[in-house]
Amino acid sequence: MSAPLVVSIPHRLGREEAVRRLKAGLGRAAASIPVIQVEEERWTGDSMNFRIRALGQIASGQVDVADDHVKVQVMLPWLLQRFAEMAQATIRKRGQLLLTKDEGK
Repeated sequence: MSAPLVVSIPHRLGREEAVRRLKAGLGRAAASIPVIQVEEERWTGDSMNFRIRALGQIASGQVDVADDHVKVQVMLPWLLQRFAEMAQATIRKRGQLLLTKDEGK
């Protein structure tokens, strides 16, 4: 199995607010990407384990929320490895939107 795809997303929200925003917004973010379906999302404290289906393949990973960044690790099956760079950019962009936008806007 290959190394996980790792994305680190900086934020200035503090751990508690970052977790709150991620819990509220991950479903919406995934729904905006038509080829991805979230099959499992399980939070334990400040970490979430997840499983997604993309193009008929299953990928799993973990999100760890720290005071100043969020670390996303995804194990992609070999058929999805060719999309790793695009996935990394998408995760970073969607994560930054969730963690930087003003709540009221």
